[in-house]
Amino acid sequence: MTKHSPAARPLSLSIVVPIHNEEENIPLLHGQLHEVLSVSGRDYEILFVDDGSRDTSLQKLLEVAEADPHVVVIEFRRNYGQTAAMQAGIDHASNDVIVTMDGDLQNDPTDIPHMLEKIELGFDLVHGWRKDRQDAFINRKLPSRIANSLISRTTGFPIHDLGCTLKAIRREIAQELELFGEMHRFIPILAHRRGARCVEIVTKHHPRRFGQTKYGIGRTTRVVLDLITVNFLLRYFESPMKLFGKAALWCGAIGFLSGLATLGMKLFAGIDMTGNPLLLQTVLTTMVSLQFFSLGIIGEVCTRLYYSNSKNRHYAVRNVLRQEPEHPATLPARAA
Repeated sequence: MTKHSPAARPLSLSIVVPIHNEEENIPLLHGQLHEVLSVSGRDYEILFVDDGSRDTSLQKLLEVAEADPHVVVIEFRRNYGQTAAMQAGIDHASNDVIVTMDGDLQNDPTDIPHMLEKIELGFDLVHGWRKDRQDAFINRKLPSRIANSLISRTTGFPIHDLGCTLKAIRREIAQELELFGEMHRFIPILAHRRGARCVEIVTKHHPRRFGQTKYGIGRTTRVVLDLITVNFLLRYFESPMKLFGKAALWCGAIGFLSGLATLGMKLFAGIDMTGNPLLLQTVLTTMVSLQFFSLGIIGEVCTRLYYSNSKNRHYAVRNVLRQEPEHPATLPARAA
């Protein structure tokens, strides 16, 4: 009997869906997913993460799981937020490709096969673009456009819609990411930093049919703060001293020049040093310079401790090429 190569096997799927008070949507969403996935010819699982729902969402999920062996229910003890729910789903996923989506029926499961086509072409992550977004303009679409423009400009990562939850990502890459705060919206940027090949495709978007959005505009402040964190991670995570050391040198230079000016005014103009504001500036900037140097050293030590863990590396390996005596060395086909 001829054994099929791993490349010939269709990619298996893990669908991750955070749920928070979506009792009306759960049966309909499960039906839509089952309709699309059951005819795909792929192994699949659907991981619903109950993020501390206060309605009957958990009961609905348990009913769905009892009727469908493909369904996995992860129950949180309390509400931790969408990012935590997504991280839990990723951690428990066991198949080749992880697809994340919202539980409010606004994402369309029929877009999943198109995303998998891109994955099979060699891309590592496919993220959706809700080009025709069906949401209110003032409190949803406008803030989203401003945020996407700001994030794209500050990170240098070209993208139209970071807020779209519908994404497909290879499991080995998804499980390398560490999500916290509101970091789930930065998954494409974080994956790109790890060397993932990313592509954006237009996806369908439907108006919300039941309930109200659970993760809305109130997250704006946290998203801005996480953007600052992401920029730091992208530029200085491997070597924090490059940031803090530069700031320390600038402060030290200002302190040195202020000190020279203070001393010169004392020696050549007879101005009392104790009443000279430049003396205070010298002392202040010198102290701030020392603090920045201390932060840089502490950051470097923390980075070394982080990477001393064998599971954490500042690089990511895509393939390992070994020459075997009986077979020529080959690498998987890459995306154009």
